[in-house]
Amino acid sequence: MGEEKTEKLYPVKSLHDFLFELDKEWSKFRNGTLIGLISSGFLFIVVLWLILVMRRLDLGLGVAMFLVVAGAFLGYSIYAMYSQYRFFNKWERRIGLLLHLEEEILGERFNETES
Repeated sequence: MGEEKTEKLYPVKSLHDFLFELDKEWSKFRNGTLIGLISSGFLFIVVLWLILVMRRLDLGLGVAMFLVVAGAFLGYSIYAMYSQYRFFNKWERRIGLLLHLEEEILGERFNETES
């Protein structure tokens, strides 16, 4: 009967495919992080404002604790997203240079095989 060829499955076909897909999605990740950073910053300001006017609004101790915990989580979220944004900006240029270098190497090999 027919023999089936069993291929090893790899997470990525080639380094070229991986770099191409990464470059294609890179700006979406960076922009998403920036949008999250801005929205978390806005919510953090709202929470701080609510904490400051809490006495005038006569809110209970439970609401005060909730606002403090929400402020702490938003503060950490802002810190994490800022770190992600710095990472994306730092590595965007490096990935671009790597793609450019790969294109040059592939172009040289293609020109060698034509000659």
